[in-house]
Amino acid sequence: MVTTSFCLRGVEFANRVFAASGTFGYGDEVLDLADPSRLGGIMTKSLSWKPRDGNAPRRVVETASGMLNSIGLANIGVHAFIETKLPTLRTLRTRIVANIAASSVDEYAQVLTLLDSQEGVDAFEINVSCPNVKEGGLNFGTNVDRTREITRRLRPLTQRPLIVKLTPNVTHISEFARAVEAEGADAVSLINTLVGMAVDIRTGRPKLSTVTGGLSGPAIKPVALAKVYEVAKAVKIPIFGIGGIMSAEDAVEFLMVGASAVEIGTLNYIDPAAGGRIAEGIAAFAAEKGLSDVGQLVGSLKADLSASILQSWL
Repeated sequence: MVTTSFCLRGVEFANRVFAASGTFGYGDEVLDLADPSRLGGIMTKSLSWKPRDGNAPRRVVETASGMLNSIGLANIGVHAFIETKLPTLRTLRTRIVANIAASSVDEYAQVLTLLDSQEGVDAFEINVSCPNVKEGGLNFGTNVDRTREITRRLRPLTQRPLIVKLTPNVTHISEFARAVEAEGADAVSLINTLVGMAVDIRTGRPKLSTVTGGLSGPAIKPVALAKVYEVAKAVKIPIFGIGGIMSAEDAVEFLMVGASAVEIGTLNYIDPAAGGRIAEGIAAFAAEKGLSDVGQLVGSLKADLSASILQSWL
């Protein structure tokens, strides 16, 4: 029997496959399509202090080997989540990781503090790819000082695992990972979506109402693998790898380059039950290799990378 579980700050997860935020609803909408107990956990749809309508349509566009989205962090707000969603989530046989999005450091702290007082929330994932309204809309996640500040502010507010979700839309993502590690983050998740756009040549207009949006799906997997590999060489905390995972083989690649766990995103729109099969596929692959623990795959890549190339990344 291959061991599939792993622990983060004392919280045990049944396996290393999670549903990525924004692709599995809040966790209760897909119960007739997927069995959450087959997952290590569910990252909820992003939660803010007040409800958010999100961006105007059109806000989802299919692209070659992927999709663009400009949802705008639409959500019901943390209070409605606690009242209408959390009671059901408490009954599920999986871990619940609350994803938090905010427009100020104070809002991040408010949402986390309220959720930390609730039973049924096992960990937090902090989405720093949000506009900072106090700084003219500057994205928190593209400013290392703001990312560091958020982590420093939130760490003392909870004893539960704190995962910071990083954007790839920066020059050196490892710089951001080191910053949050230094401030006490238990893990990082990456990558969030890449900036992309699509054009309707017949109307001469962008296909998304916001012109640009976030690119996800198989198209971004090579970028995601490289970013995870970069971060794995820079920090000691666990990494949740995200980006274009469509099969157990894809997930194993992320583990081999240094991810301790993976999140399934775009694939959930095609098949919400796929994450469970991927978890089983990873275990089967480990058994085939004669391993006793899926964790033995983590960082097992055999790569001859010169010091000069690595230094250029870090």
